[in-house]
Amino acid sequence: MAEKLLNWFIKDELAEEVLGDLDEKFYSTLKQHSALKAKRNYWFQVIHYLRPFAFKFFKRNSLNNNTMIKHNFKVSYRQMLKNKGYSFINIFGLAMGIVVAMLIGLWVQDELNYNKYHKNYDQIVQVLRAEDNGEGGISVSNSLTTGMGTLIRESFPDQIESLFMVRSRTQAPVIGNGELKFRQIGVFLQPEGPEALSLEMIYGTTQGLKEKRSILLSESLSAKLFGKENPVGQNVQLNSSIDLLVGGVYKDLPKNSKFSNATFFSRLSLLLGETPEAFNVWNNYNIDVYIKLANNVDQNHLSALIAEKVRSHYDDWANESGQTLFLHPMKDWHLRSEWKDGKQVLSSEMKFVRLYGVIGVFVLLLACINFMNLSTARSEKRAKEVGIRKTLGSMRKQLISQFYIESLLYTLAAFLISLLLLKALLPWFNETAGKAIIAPWNIAEFWLLGVAFILFTTLVAGSYPAAYLSSFKPLKALKGGLKFGKSASIPRKVLVVFQFTISIALIIGTITVNNQIQAAKDRPIGYSPKGMITLAPASPNFRNQKELLKKEILNTGMAEAVGFSDYSVTSTFGWNHGFSWEGMDPNYDKSFNTITISNGYADAVDMEFIAGRDFDPNLETDKNSIIINESALKEMNLDNPIGAVVRYNPGWREAKNYTIIGVVKDMIKGSPFQQTDQSVMFLDQEQDYMSYMFIRLNPNVSASQSLPAIEKVYKEILPEAPFDYHFADDDYNRKFEAELRIGSLASFFTLLAILISCLGLFGLSAFVAEQRTKEIGIRKVLGASVINLWKLLSKDFALLVIISCFVAIPVSYNVLQGWLDGYEVKTQLYWWVFAIAGLSALLVTIITVSFQALKAAISNPVKSLRSE
Repeated sequence: MAEKLLNWFIKDELAEEVLGDLDEKFYSTLKQHSALKAKRNYWFQVIHYLRPFAFKFFKRNSLNNNTMIKHNFKVSYRQMLKNKGYSFINIFGLAMGIVVAMLIGLWVQDELNYNKYHKNYDQIVQVLRAEDNGEGGISVSNSLTTGMGTLIRESFPDQIESLFMVRSRTQAPVIGNGELKFRQIGVFLQPEGPEALSLEMIYGTTQGLKEKRSILLSESLSAKLFGKENPVGQNVQLNSSIDLLVGGVYKDLPKNSKFSNATFFSRLSLLLGETPEAFNVWNNYNIDVYIKLANNVDQNHLSALIAEKVRSHYDDWANESGQTLFLHPMKDWHLRSEWKDGKQVLSSEMKFVRLYGVIGVFVLLLACINFMNLSTARSEKRAKEVGIRKTLGSMRKQLISQFYIESLLYTLAAFLISLLLLKALLPWFNETAGKAIIAPWNIAEFWLLGVAFILFTTLVAGSYPAAYLSSFKPLKALKGGLKFGKSASIPRKVLVVFQFTISIALIIGTITVNNQIQAAKDRPIGYSPKGMITLAPASPNFRNQKELLKKEILNTGMAEAVGFSDYSVTSTFGWNHGFSWEGMDPNYDKSFNTITISNGYADAVDMEFIAGRDFDPNLETDKNSIIINESALKEMNLDNPIGAVVRYNPGWREAKNYTIIGVVKDMIKGSPFQQTDQSVMFLDQEQDYMSYMFIRLNPNVSASQSLPAIEKVYKEILPEAPFDYHFADDDYNRKFEAELRIGSLASFFTLLAILISCLGLFGLSAFVAEQRTKEIGIRKVLGASVINLWKLLSKDFALLVIISCFVAIPVSYNVLQGWLDGYEVKTQLYWWVFAIAGLSALLVTIITVSFQALKAAISNPVKSLRSE
C-alpha cells in the first residue's frame, strides 16, 4: 500500500512539490515501511512523517506574490545577462518587428482618419455624375456645371444646410504683398465653403469671404507675406492685377485632408464673374459641387431626388449619354474613390492599407517566431534547470509565470529600443510615404495601445516556450531522459519555413514594383522633357507680350524654341465632345482631349510627327487646321488622315470644319501607367487662351548660364511676374511618386524582414552547432573535412528555404497578378524574378548559417569532446 501511495504522490503534481523537499532518510524509511504491510499503524506513521512537509509546502505557497514576482524578474534579468548573444538577437529582432508595426500602424491610422479633421465629416457629400463612356461601360466624374449646382441649392432648401461650388481645375496663381510674390496652390469656391469645411481660424472668421474680392490665407502663407502680424483687413495682389482683402487666417490643413494643398481660399466669382448667368451654365463641366446635409437627411433618398430633378434640365448630349447624378460621402473620398463601370471599388489607397497592414503583422510575427524558435531550441539546455526547479518545489504555474516574465522583459527592452528607432526613422518614413505623421508621445491612446501591444507580444512570443518548457517531468529531465529527436524540431522548422515564405514573397513584390515603375518609365512619351522648362506667367500683360517675350528669348541664343499652350504638357484637362468626320459610326459619341497651341509649340516640346507637318505661321489656312495624335487616329479609323475634314460642334461655340494636317505620336500627359487619350490640337487664333510657356534650352549652353540670361529678359518684359520655372522632366517624374513610395517602403520592409529572419537563423544555427559539438569532434577525429562538416550543418536550413520558395512563389504570383491588373500599362511577372528571390533567400541563408557552421567545423576536436 505504501508503494501505491508513493506512486500516487509522484503522479500528482502537488505531491511532486512535497516530495521535492523530502530528504533521503525519509525516502528510505518510507521504502522500509512498504515491506511492513502487516503493521496496522502504518498509515499513522506515514501521516506523521508527511505532516511537517505538507505544512511547509502550504506555507511556502502562501508567500507574498510580490516576492515571487520580484524573484522571477531577477532570475529573468540574470538569464538575459548570462546569454548576451541570445538576448541581443531576441531584443533587436523584436524591436525591429515592433517599430515596423508602429510605423505601419501610424500610417494606417493616418489613412483611416482622412478628412476627419473637418468637423462636418459625417454631413459633407460631393455630387458625382455617371454616364455612358461610349464603349459600353459607365464612367464616373466629379466635374459638373454651375447650372447643376445652382439648381440643387434652390430645389432642396430643407435637406441641404449649405452648398458650395469649387473650381475643378487646380489653380496656382501668384499671391503677392509688395515685392513679396509667391506662386501658391489655392481653392476658388463660394463663400459658404470655409464654414462648411470647419476651417480652424487663427485670425478672422470663416465668414471672411463675404466681400466680393476677399481671400483667406493659410498660416504658412500669411507668415510668408506678413510675418507674425495679423493681416486681416490688409490687401494682397492676385497675379499682380487684382487686389484682395484678407478676411482671415486659418491653420494649415493636415496632409490627410482633400484640401491639404490649399494655401488660400478665395471666391469662385473671381474666375467666373459675379453675374447670375455665370452660375447658370449647363454646357461647361468645370465645377465640383459639395453639399453639407441637414441633420437626419437620408442620403440615398436625396441622391435619387437630385438625379431626377437635374435630369429634367439636361441637353441632348447629356440625355443620350444616360447621365445621372449621385452623392458621394466624405468618408469615402479617399479609400473608396475609384469606380469601375459605374460601381464603387476599393481604391489603390485602400489596397495599400490592407497590404501594409498585413506586412506589419507578418513582420511582427517574424520577430515573435524568432523568439519562440530560439527559446524552444534552447529547451534541452534548460531542461535540467526546469527539473531542478521542480524538484526544489516550483509548481508548473510558477514556471509558466517565470517564462512569461522572461518574455515580458525581452518585449519591454525591445519596446524601449523600438521607441528610439521610431524617433529616428519617422522623419525618413514621412518623407518616403509623403506623410506628416507626428510621433504620438503625448497621446494617451498610443501608450494604452503600447501596453496592450506589449502584453499581446508577450503572450504570443512567450506562450509556446512557457507551455513547452514547463511541461518537462523533473525525474526525466534530471536523468537526461528527455528525447529531442526529429519530432521536437518540426515546430521550429515549420516556423522557419513561414519566416522565409514571407521574406521571399516580399523580395518578389519589391522587384515587381520596381519592374512596374521601370516599364512605365521606358515607354516612349511622345515628347522630350529633358532640356525643357515650363512657366505659367502670372501677369495680366502676358498674353499681349508673349510674342515679344518669345522673340527676345530666342535672340539671346539661350533657347532653341519657345511655344505656348492653354494647358501644361502633363495636364489632362480640356475634354470636349461634338467631333464628327466622314465614315464615323453614327453611335460614336466619345470626347476628345482638346489643346490650343501656338506656332513653335511642337519644336519647344519636341513632338514626334508620324505623318504630315506642324502648323506654319506663313499659311493663313492653318487657322482652320488641326493636328491629332495616334490614339485619335485609331478612334477615327482613318486610312489617309492627312487632308481629312473633321467637324467640331462643341455646343458652346459655332460649329466649324477643320482639316487634319499632321499626326503625332501619343504624348503621355496623364498617368504613365494608363493608355494615352485621344487628342486634338488647335492653333491659337484669338491670343486669349495661352496660359503656359515652354522653352527648349540650347543644349550647347549649360543651364547655369542660359537660365539667368532668360530670366533677365523675362523680368524686363514682365517685371510683375516671378520667374518660377519648372523642368519638364521633374514634372514628369512626379507622376511616379506613388509607385516610388510603394517601392521604397516595400524595400525597407523587405530588408527588415530578411534581417529579422537572418537573426533567427543565426541563433538557430548557433544552437545546432552547439548541440552537435561532440558529434562534430568525433567526425573530425575520424577524418571529416571542413567542407563536409559545413554541408552537414547547412543542408537542413537550405532545404527549409527551398520549401519556402515552393510556398511563396504561387502565393506571390496570385497577389501580384491581381495588383498588376489594376494598371492599363503593366510589366510581366517574369520567371527570373522568382528565381532571383529564391536564390537570394538561399544565398542569405547559407551566408548566415555558414558563419556558425565553419566556426564549429574548424574548432579543436579535443575541446569539442571535452565540452561537458
